[in-house]
Amino acid sequence: MTAPADPHKLARELLGRELEDLEPDEQRVIQRVASGTVFVGDREEISQIHAGFGDRLADRVAAVGGSWGFIVCFGLVLLAWVMLNSDAVAALGFTPFDRYPFIFLNLMLSMLAAVQAPIIMMSQNRQAKKDRIAARHDYEVNLRAQLELIRLSHKLDRLARQMGHVEGQAADSAKE
Repeated sequence: MTAPADPHKLARELLGRELEDLEPDEQRVIQRVASGTVFVGDREEISQIHAGFGDRLADRVAAVGGSWGFIVCFGLVLLAWVMLNSDAVAALGFTPFDRYPFIFLNLMLSMLAAVQAPIIMMSQNRQAKKDRIAARHDYEVNLRAQLELIRLSHKLDRLARQMGHVEGQAADSAKE
């Protein structure tokens, strides 16, 4: 591992700009490259990923509500509701509790939609936050890789020049 480098000098050499003129993400990457530390994730990012009970519940409700199992089960419940409240069941001696046009069923479906829609939106907002964090992390990793490649390229160029200088001296010594 190399000794820590000056981040201001690195910013000028690698990006051609002053450290203060860089975006916060770029500054963070330059600081990490300069110190030689490995990126493992910010505490702020990690705390944003970990959610409370309500967030986890919203994710779970959205996962269940958006599954084929839920759709099939819900379809079967609706079919059973309609069958139990049809005139055919009334002919068997059962008293329907919600005759056609199924007003109580409409009330239940409206209440379900009123509760489920905001929960799904909360889950989508949380997923969008996770995606933003992942995209920022990917950007930082890619930028760091590019900066390290530029540093390696500079070192190889410097070594090639030094080798050329040494070879030139060796050729001069051989002529004598």
